[in-house]
Amino acid sequence: MNKIDYLSQFDLLRSLNREDLIEMDELTSITPFPKKQLIQSPDTFTEKLYFIKKGKVRLYRLNAEGRQFTLDILSEGNIFGEMNGISLGTRDVFIETVEACDICMMDKERFERYLLQRPRFMLNMIEAISQRLAHMSTLAQKLAIGRLHDKIIHILLKLSERFGNGNEDGSDFCAIGISLSHQDLANLVGASREAVTLGLQELAEAGAIRTGFRTIHVNREKLSALLDA
Repeated sequence: MNKIDYLSQFDLLRSLNREDLIEMDELTSITPFPKKQLIQSPDTFTEKLYFIKKGKVRLYRLNAEGRQFTLDILSEGNIFGEMNGISLGTRDVFIETVEACDICMMDKERFERYLLQRPRFMLNMIEAISQRLAHMSTLAQKLAIGRLHDKIIHILLKLSERFGNGNEDGSDFCAIGISLSHQDLANLVGASREAVTLGLQELAEAGAIRTGFRTIHVNREKLSALLDA
């Protein structure tokens, strides 16, 4: 598959015809990144726009004690980065690959001219940015207050919504299609690994989740019922 075919698979680029994609191809370079590779830190930020062709990346910050707090996990078809007039809220964050990734990077000046010539594509980008910011705002509100029990459930429901692989073998459980350790979840909810481990054990005993080595299967109906209890 050539790079133009790669680009055509991005939801954001579906408004472009093949001629537009050919020109877009000249503005991009696809770079492979290994798992756990730091793409950006607050100190190494540069103005670029990135499209995730393959894999997943994690956006996180460090608190005063040096503990990581995960802001978001982005998968194929998502965009991140910043340019003049285009901000996805990633200037002051760490960006790390969760798994091996192929990422398209955009040339700044030429891409800005490209946007001005294609208003529909610009509208699609504004919509994508708005959805991202709304998601991050809603999740931050849910994780800011309340019991750790509820925060863990919120995160599991959100992860199953975004990365769920569907119910397996006709069961009521859905596999979250991303490798997750207890520490990964702790980074998402802003808690200690030990506290999250206890919370997961309680949910497993309630029959709402099943856990394995870096895997979690969730029963969304039971999780939602526990959240409302």
